[in-house]
Amino acid sequence: MENCIFCKIAKHEIPAYIVYEDKDFIAFLDIAPLTEGHVLVIPKQHYRWVWDMPNIDKYYKVAGKVANALRKALNTEQVLSYVIGEEVPHAHIWLIPKKEGDSLSELMDISKRKKKDYTPEMFKEIAEKIRKYL
Repeated sequence: MENCIFCKIAKHEIPAYIVYEDKDFIAFLDIAPLTEGHVLVIPKQHYRWVWDMPNIDKYYKVAGKVANALRKALNTEQVLSYVIGEEVPHAHIWLIPKKEGDSLSELMDISKRKKKDYTPEMFKEIAEKIRKYL
């Protein structure tokens, strides 16, 4: 799709803090995270909805691989996953690390998603921590 921001990320036309990439999928840090390490996993080919994916099993295997890397990198047992797809019309899975003390109800409230005080250096450091476990 011509003006899809996620397609542009998948083609490396715009920068992103990539934590995982293979020939079909790419995972990168959300720039307005709900928590540290909030990752989006997308197919490189444009599909409007996750449920439109012909290889959805491969998609969820990649999401599981990234979620397990998040657990190790950020020392948490729980990673929430959301399939919403309203902000960007491109299939995507949110992976949100939940640490002890995080409020589940607040993490489920996506209206709290906003740019935090993360610097590019902080994003790079978080991405590197996650990549070490992939």
